Amino acid sequence: MKRVNDEEFDRRFAKIEKVRASGVDPYPVRFDRDRTIAELREGFGALGPGEETDVSVRVAGRLLLIRRQGKLSFGTLRDGTGEVQLFVSQQVVGPEGHDAFDDLDIGDWVGVEGTVMTTRKGELSVKLREFTLLSKALRPLPKWHGLSDVDTRYRQRYADLIVNERAREVFEVRFAALNAIREFLAARGYLEVEGPVLHEQAGGATARPFFTHHNALDFDLVLRIALELHLKRLIVGGFEKVFEIGRVFRNEGLSTRHNPEFTMLELYEAFVDYTDIMVLTEEMVAHAARESIGTTVIEFAGESLDLVPPWPRLTMREAIREHAGVDVHPSMPIAEVEALADRFEIPRESGWGAGKLMLEIYEKTTEHRLRGPVFIIDYPREVSPLAREHRDDPSLVERFEVIIGGRELANAFSELNDPIDQRRRFESQARLKELGDDEANDVDEDYIRAMEYGMPPCGGLGLGIDRLIMLLAGVSSIREVILFPLLRPERDDDEARDQDALNQDAD
Repeated sequence: MKRVNDEEFDRRFAKIEKVRASGVDPYPVRFDRDRTIAELREGFGALGPGEETDVSVRVAGRLLLIRRQGKLSFGTLRDGTGEVQLFVSQQVVGPEGHDAFDDLDIGDWVGVEGTVMTTRKGELSVKLREFTLLSKALRPLPKWHGLSDVDTRYRQRYADLIVNERAREVFEVRFAALNAIREFLAARGYLEVEGPVLHEQAGGATARPFFTHHNALDFDLVLRIALELHLKRLIVGGFEKVFEIGRVFRNEGLSTRHNPEFTMLELYEAFVDYTDIMVLTEEMVAHAARESIGTTVIEFAGESLDLVPPWPRLTMREAIREHAGVDVHPSMPIAEVEALADRFEIPRESGWGAGKLMLEIYEKTTEHRLRGPVFIIDYPREVSPLAREHRDDPSLVERFEVIIGGRELANAFSELNDPIDQRRRFESQARLKELGDDEANDVDEDYIRAMEYGMPPCGGLGLGIDRLIMLLAGVSSIREVILFPLLRPERDDDEARDQDALNQDAD
């Protein structure tokens, strides 16, 4: 067994052996508590200083502090709802019971029974009558100020959550925001559904997938890169409002905004277009903010941004004109757009049209300057294979992205429901794949077949849950809002030293 502090580990392990030798199981199967600490505080929060009751309670949690003062000891017990003080009097528990309590270690899980009281300073406490060791902590908790090494915090999230109150707050924001989104959509008649994670081919986005192999059927599968195409199959099948909150997987690099597996919300509604989805999006995000952090005002990079609707609508062309000082449109001659791309030192590849170059110019010069929240609308058709052609301009599509703090939060369309046009766009993507674009997709024949049964007019939205939580919680790294982010394999000290030596040799 790998141990970081053998002496401390051995000291605690010896206590387990001592408990077992006395005929007591140091890891009992259960403990019957009668209330949580939050319920305890709610029921007895009005007690004045120095009051004692004869109300007996049973609570359980992790021991975070022990200190002895003569014939008294004090402890801090935390469960999933809060903390409470333990008041241990030798007069009540006897000398042996008092010593046994003091022999506990910080980090141990204990169940306690006692009466409710307050100290002279007004601290709500449980006056201990007896206690039960529920789980012995063999490793000491990190110091009170938390884990200083960021990689260790993410790798040992369990320890991070024990000692880092801020980490717990961030995930409380996440859980509250997810609940709020579900409630918001359910109140509007949306059904929450579940699509498959294993797909025969990637689709619904442009991204590099993860591959796996099904042994029994002997064929390759990919982990889904988006939720879109199966949800729209359900629109074809007659469900008029559907959504899914689920994990998607993209075989890409790690950064403060990217993790190979992340959580998406996708929703689709029949008979609406992207203007309706804009209204739903801004109302839903504002609702999630109010329910999770109590306000629509968030702090980002030292400035306050208000999520209260309505949010401005700005075409991509207008945004580029405002922030880059040039006019660009997919209908322009390709040579003119290439010249603009060269002016902004944007590398380009053969086969890129004016629409693709327009998007590259926008992302290089404009997107990061947008504080928002703002809807950037009307994207080039060339870069939007699943969006409906714009009703007023065939070189564009009815698509928007939500930008907050210079970053994309959501992407949405008036969905393409013409199977003939969809096939042409899939075939265009397939040609790009043949030319070496490993993010392009093949023709999804089953999805086209579904569309050929008839898909009604439809609006859809994809929203990055992790990025939303980053904004609401005020953190700058996606790893802060994912309980168990992907990390490089852990190495022991010897491996690390060997690798460092190899790196130096290579230099």
